[in-house]
Amino acid sequence: MKERARALFKEAIKNIGEANEELCRPEEDVVSILVCKKSQLAVNDFLRGYLLQQGVEPKIDMTLEDLYNGCLAINPNFKKVELSNFDCKSVNINSKDCNNVSKVNECYNSASNLDTFLREEKVI
Repeated sequence: MKERARALFKEAIKNIGEANEELCRPEEDVVSILVCKKSQLAVNDFLRGYLLQQGVEPKIDMTLEDLYNGCLAINPNFKKVELSNFDCKSVNINSKDCNNVSKVNECYNSASNLDTFLREEKVI
């Protein structure tokens, strides 16, 4: 489980980097769906990785909200992580897209804040 968790963390960090690169472009050139999906995938992988690292096998069909609640049950400090910007947190991440640059920027910030939180907790 620990090795799978490390692989998920590595993938999440890669996705955040790619989303950030996209957001560094001029606003009219930003492909918002790319930022949206990369941010969603990063949050998904961070949360799944955390659960795996803690010895919990997350179900394949868990939403971001389910994963977050599982992490929160293990570590109450997760309440510091704000995922309310994700309109897709209670649905399958493959079923919802964002197309507004300011909206996907908020989603990216949530993913980045989760990355920071996990680093502060010395998880990654």
